[in-house]
Amino acid sequence: MTTLQTEQELREDLAAAYRLIAQFDMTDLVYTHLSLRLPGGGHRYLVNPYGLLFEEITASSLVVVDADGIPQQETSWAINPAGFVIHSAIHANRPDAECVMHTHTIPGMVIAAQEKGILPLNQINIEFYGAVAFHAYEGIAADDNLSERERLVRDLGTRNAIILQNHGLLTVGSTVAQAFYRMYYMEQACKIQIAAQSTGMPLHIPSEEKLLRTKKQFDTDPDQGQMIWKALRRKLDREQPDYKN
Repeated sequence: MTTLQTEQELREDLAAAYRLIAQFDMTDLVYTHLSLRLPGGGHRYLVNPYGLLFEEITASSLVVVDADGIPQQETSWAINPAGFVIHSAIHANRPDAECVMHTHTIPGMVIAAQEKGILPLNQINIEFYGAVAFHAYEGIAADDNLSERERLVRDLGTRNAIILQNHGLLTVGSTVAQAFYRMYYMEQACKIQIAAQSTGMPLHIPSEEKLLRTKKQFDTDPDQGQMIWKALRRKLDREQPDYKN
């Protein structure tokens, strides 16, 4: 997030992300959340109203909530405070995590059910080499389990992606664009791995030297998804301009 962005611009960015998550088939009907910290003092975040499909979300329908997921504005829609538990813990403990995205996709949940997570089987997968945290399954996240919040934050550490084992995927970013870029390609990495495993053929993993070299190339790329985000926003402007409403 930059200090130059107004609340309306931030709302449009987050609404665009919801539409794109829907367009790329990464939703779980009305469940899961994408959240974004609002500038200014205190803990104020934008999150989706509970019950709307991601394809229905607009900039104005997003709701401002506090750290406990309690609405801080008038809204005719319910909010799911329990669903915000994971997000609030990360936002509160990672100042750089302006945006948090969580998904329940089939590819993501398949990899979340595997012991070794994302394997470096492809150039896309290598971007996540050594960069994905793991959090053991503890049941449905609930706002009465404060100790799990602490463990989740500890497990994420300084990484920007985490596999919630037996659950799903989560990414963070300093902007909506960055968090979306990471989520999109984490999803792609899961799809590639499942496809490779399904062939039944032996899997080839490059040498440690090549993995580290490729990972460094990804890490030193200054773009971090900004070019892709601009292109996707143009696509939405053409096809679904109402997301800005």
